[in-house]
Amino acid sequence: MQLVVARIGRAHGIKGEVTVEVRTDEPELRLAPGAVLATEPSSVGPLTIATGRVHSGRLLLRFEGVQDRTAAEALRNTLLIAEVDPEEVPEDPEEFYDHQLVDLDVVTRDGTAIGRISEVSHLPYQDLLIVKRPDGSEVMIPFVSDIVPEIDLEEQRAVIDPPPGLLDDSQAEVAAGREDT
Repeated sequence: MQLVVARIGRAHGIKGEVTVEVRTDEPELRLAPGAVLATEPSSVGPLTIATGRVHSGRLLLRFEGVQDRTAAEALRNTLLIAEVDPEEVPEDPEEFYDHQLVDLDVVTRDGTAIGRISEVSHLPYQDLLIVKRPDGSEVMIPFVSDIVPEIDLEEQRAVIDPPPGLLDDSQAEVAAGREDT
């Protein structure tokens, strides 16, 4: 099974390094020197990681055969894809691979069916579960423990505890505004 583990950002310096937007909870395993990664678009790869380091809180990678800034800049926005055994699971029981979450049924704590997870969207500050509802609409559920307290892979379901307004705009609580003086 293939998993997207990173997206290449801009070139850094003149020796072929690139910034990387990490999309895995295991960068030390998936993005280690010597790792060979498939790419999207596939015409760019495969790429073999030559070196990696953290600089100012960002991961920088250099790939074999990429020797200068021009070659590094040509890789911008390329997705890096690792081959993973489908039976492999993350070490932390509170972590999940996207393929484990997609197609799970989503229900509230009281058992009300909401829909099915169609995709996991990875944003810089949190992940979102994209849930397709029976009527064809979609709802985005922040993938945080307060809102998604339970993932039950055996039962193939995600239990959510949505705040008012997350699923139904008519239940949204409006914050009090400042009064004009």
